[in-house]
Amino acid sequence: MNTPEDIVRDVRHLPSSAKVLPRLKQLLCDGNSSIHEIVALVRFEPGIAARVLQVANSAYFGLGGRCASVDEAVGRVGFEQVYELVSFAAAAQVLVRPLQVYGIEAEDLWKMSVAGAFAAELLANRTGQDPEVAYTVGLLHCVGMVAFDEWALRHARSLHFSIGSFPGEAIDQERRYFGFTQADTGGVLLRHWGFPASIVEPVRRQYAPNATVSHSRMATLLYVAKWLRNSVCGRTPPPLKIDRLQPIALAREDLATMVDVVAKRLNEVGTLLEKAATAMPQARQIPAGTWKT
Repeated sequence: MNTPEDIVRDVRHLPSSAKVLPRLKQLLCDGNSSIHEIVALVRFEPGIAARVLQVANSAYFGLGGRCASVDEAVGRVGFEQVYELVSFAAAAQVLVRPLQVYGIEAEDLWKMSVAGAFAAELLANRTGQDPEVAYTVGLLHCVGMVAFDEWALRHARSLHFSIGSFPGEAIDQERRYFGFTQADTGGVLLRHWGFPASIVEPVRRQYAPNATVSHSRMATLLYVAKWLRNSVCGRTPPPLKIDRLQPIALAREDLATMVDVVAKRLNEVGTLLEKAATAMPQARQIPAGTWKT
């Protein structure tokens, strides 16, 4: 029997570019950090640096002349938005890929991940939690599925899981085959990349937010964010039970408005990123064509 640790050790070809995010978070929280330290961190990963330039040149992060350097790109967006910018860039290295095991196309995986990030960030702002932590949790909550798929490419190419309805998704099939879920594996992978428990535990407990005491509010927030994500991505989920909303003090009537907000932002950013990708074809692109919700 494999363990989540075995899966993570075996998927060495999976990009670890997301590991820059914990350090970036530390720099942004430190009032003594300089923009030069942030630029140096971004330059550590050439793929991220190229993607940062690509996204910074989109209208979403500001108008004006084209950025020619990472220094200029980071300076353009400023400290307020640089975390989101680098998160986009880092996640693009990991999440722009089809998942054969789950029958998910690259465009759909990226859309699910970004919708999860926007939903989690919105929920955090509404409920008084850290929006950057929530954004990261929402963006990377599918990373365990990526690890399972990478493992299966070399060990079980015929493996296939069917994604069920919210909230269970494919956990019964995952447990029958592996003995654990993609959430367990995602938590181990994020810990391996150096993420703190405030991000690892909510991802690990995304199917059972009450199973963690210290991080139950963020795990509940992710649970609700996935409900919003499904609503935006065309997988209409059943109504959320009131007891799932109580830990974050959210009313059910708030959800319909939040679906509209997430859908609008997803469509706007998708359009702008596609334009940026067309303008800079040498950078790794987010696949176009399936952003409209």
